[in-house]
Amino acid sequence: MQKKSDANSTVLIIGPAWPWRGGLSTYNQILAYEFIKQGFTVSILTFKLQYPNFLFPGKTQYSADPAPQDLNIDVKINSINPFNWISTGLKYRKQKPDLVIVRYWLPFMGPCLGTIARIIKSNRKSRIVAITDNIVPHEKRIGDTIFTKYFLYSCHGFVAMSHSVLADLNRFIKNKPALYNPHPIYNSFNPGISKTKACVLLKIDPQANYLLFFGFIRAYKGLDLLFEAFAKTNRHELNLKLIVAGEFYENEKPYMALAKKLNIESDILFYKDFIPDSEVHLYFSAADVTVQPYKDATQSGVTQVAYFYNKPMIVTNIGGLPELVPNNQAGFVVDKNPDEIAKAINRFYDENWEDKMSNFIQEEKEKYSWDKMIASLWKASLNH
Repeated sequence: MQKKSDANSTVLIIGPAWPWRGGLSTYNQILAYEFIKQGFTVSILTFKLQYPNFLFPGKTQYSADPAPQDLNIDVKINSINPFNWISTGLKYRKQKPDLVIVRYWLPFMGPCLGTIARIIKSNRKSRIVAITDNIVPHEKRIGDTIFTKYFLYSCHGFVAMSHSVLADLNRFIKNKPALYNPHPIYNSFNPGISKTKACVLLKIDPQANYLLFFGFIRAYKGLDLLFEAFAKTNRHELNLKLIVAGEFYENEKPYMALAKKLNIESDILFYKDFIPDSEVHLYFSAADVTVQPYKDATQSGVTQVAYFYNKPMIVTNIGGLPELVPNNQAGFVVDKNPDEIAKAINRFYDENWEDKMSNFIQEEKEKYSWDKMIASLWKASLNH
């Protein structure tokens, strides 16, 4: 198979897309547009039922944004109906796409996606490549290993977006192409605006300094560590506030109780709804620095949104985060404890790092291109 398209090259992307919300949907739609730019004929196969409601921790699974323009999205997969998996696989087996890209992020999806992939590849033409966001899930459940192996053995090759996931992948499966390619930069959001304008639109004080914690909230994201660190910063002298922008995917009461105990409630600004793509620019434009105090991580889409907006980052030394955030250049990499996070926050402001880091990020982000990801996907589809 060629890396470049010809008149008959077809690509099928299987995974979340509109009408579903979230970073996976955004990523898959950008990837489709980037393939189209290179001349491929592209379709996205997504879910009509993604998670049963009792398994979904948020308020809604659906996007509030309008349907993306000029994308062929087939809303067809039912994640819990094996008869649907078979009919879906047979439909695309007949279509014989040259390259099938499957997003794998959760063992729950292993039986569904693995069955569809097996049926498609039985046409002996289509090449199946998985973008493996996670191999070992952040929150473990019975059946994870079996479901993951079932999916992995349905593929011809793999692309991992962090070295930690690549290492996990190599423990599960041998003798198949498995490549590392970092997460490309999200480029579909509204452009950044001035801090003053963003603060006015968010109805917050433009004179304050703002840390940003962005994305849905689960235990492994370490928001509790950030609260404890924030309490240890020189926040009053720095006129420092913490923006927490994202939906709680677990009980928020322990977080509120911790904020009250630490006496930091008045300096935290909560935006508890899911942030639609059309509003992401407001939060990153208002912030001086993003903080990712994760306790467990592979790669993070939040990091690549920060790159898009040239925002410095403070991240914990976990998983693939240090790979994406060169220490003392794009941000600070610290141990996952409140004292170290607090020191990094104070240092960022006391030593005026914002401009230096933003300038570095502006140059560094050139390496996180979609063209490189597409080249890696083609390469992983080839037999070695």
